[in-house]
Amino acid sequence: MNKPLLKYLLAILILSGLQYKAAAQANYRKIENYKPFYGWAHHAPQDWMILRQFENEGKTYYLLVNPQTLVTKIDEPNFYQVKPMTITEARDFFKSTPYQKALRKAEKQSVALQDAGIESGIPKETGISLTADLCPSHRPLDRRIFTDIFTEFQKVERPAPIALSVTGVWMRQHPQDLEWLKQMQAKREIYITWINHSFNHRVNAKAPLKENFLLEPGTDMNYEILETEKAMLKNGLLPSVFFRFPGLVSDQQLVYKLTDYGLIPIGTDAWLAKGQQPQAGSIVLIHGNGNEPTGVNDFIKLLKSEAGSIAKKQWLLYDLRESVEEEFEGSN
Repeated sequence: MNKPLLKYLLAILILSGLQYKAAAQANYRKIENYKPFYGWAHHAPQDWMILRQFENEGKTYYLLVNPQTLVTKIDEPNFYQVKPMTITEARDFFKSTPYQKALRKAEKQSVALQDAGIESGIPKETGISLTADLCPSHRPLDRRIFTDIFTEFQKVERPAPIALSVTGVWMRQHPQDLEWLKQMQAKREIYITWINHSFNHRVNAKAPLKENFLLEPGTDMNYEILETEKAMLKNGLLPSVFFRFPGLVSDQQLVYKLTDYGLIPIGTDAWLAKGQQPQAGSIVLIHGNGNEPTGVNDFIKLLKSEAGSIAKKQWLLYDLRESVEEEFEGSN
């Protein structure tokens, strides 16, 4: 390879590394007028779907999703050709994409009172998509999950992907734990997809499921969804297009209310603390908030039992976005 080309490639790598770091550390501290805003945004060669609009220190920003890969980003509108739409028009415009197919599948599975939404992805592969919930808790983050993942996967898969379902209350109560997670991501030890898990995650031990969690009478879904996204952005986190219902509890009306915000409900087919065993392509659920040591212990045992397969790249962790994208790519 000639030297000018080598220098050019090195400069690109350094620049992309700086951009990665900048993106990871972007904090929007003075968010105003945060609201749902839908439409088409085009910057050659890519089409994006607009999900939100907000202002920060005099500038306007969009939260955008790539409907093919489900990757989100924050950007300024003036880089794009933009066409505002209703949510119905935008969903119809992008109807053939994996993102919209995933939304439609979630709506079809919306009748169940528990665990509605996408439960698994990439069934042809040997491995799982790991999701850990960070519900409000007085206990500290169970850091073993993350250190053990890094230890097992650092030679074959770095950064190792994990999806974290985070609540607004947990972020407010655990700033040091959140900073520790961000540092792990900044050092490329793990890669986090941030899932909205509602702001308050209210639960009533005495109420029946149909009147519990987000089905509690008087729940303000607009607040539960948008305030969590704002809290993510203020803390330098990038909201994804995924949402996990607290307690995995919802009804059909609630699922449709959620998909009207452009969010895909994520369930699980392997809640480890309940003894559910993961299969190939499972979306595995554990709780990382210190409240569920059994599930964490089971996951660590699973990691150790698969150590040989991990070393041979025969058992891997999958990025939740890629799992869902591949599941719906080419499907109707």
